Amino acid sequence: EDMAILAGDALLALAFEYIARETKDVSPERVLRVITEVGRCVGSCGLVGGQVVDIQSEKKKMGKEEGLKTLEYIHEHKTAVLLEASVVSGAILGGASEEQVELLRGYARDIGLAFQVQDDILDVTASTEELGKTAGKDLLSEKTTYPSLLGLEKSREIADSLIEDALGKLSSFDYEKSLPLLLLAKYIIARSN
Repeated sequence: EDMAILAGDALLALAFEYIARETKDVSPERVLRVITEVGRCVGSCGLVGGQVVDIQSEKKKMGKEEGLKTLEYIHEHKTAVLLEASVVSGAILGGASEEQVELLRGYARDIGLAFQVQDDILDVTASTEELGKTAGKDLLSEKTTYPSLLGLEKSREIADSLIEDALGKLSSFDYEKSLPLLLLAKYIIARSN
């Protein structure tokens, strides 16, 4: 465990070094903005903060409202924020306007949350072989999930709505340029593992 933590520390430091060293033909202001964005997304207000809440929530019995708020916080601050860092960094480096950056930030948050809702659904509906990991482990570990709080049908509605919202945020972008993001959103909801 100690070595795993140190490896994680080293990889995180390497990420910032890599961005600073390997980003060519882009203004230093944009590179610095990306480094700031990635730092915010992986720090205490992002990934680390989400993981802390996730750890503190394990096996904690929550009512529906508290459970949903907690799940949304965890998923937004873990999966969604990593997608946000990726998508927003690309937009900044590519010269997107502030309005475009914010639309893409919303897109990434929507697909990140949808990914986690879909993950919760698949944990209940797919087999271990289909998932490539132990199916039903959330239920066995008494983990709070969207299906455990809302049922499968409502969880599917939420995932579909999030993807619809994400796709709507891309409607003002050039179709060909935004096609990879459109396909990613559709994949997230259609995936079987």
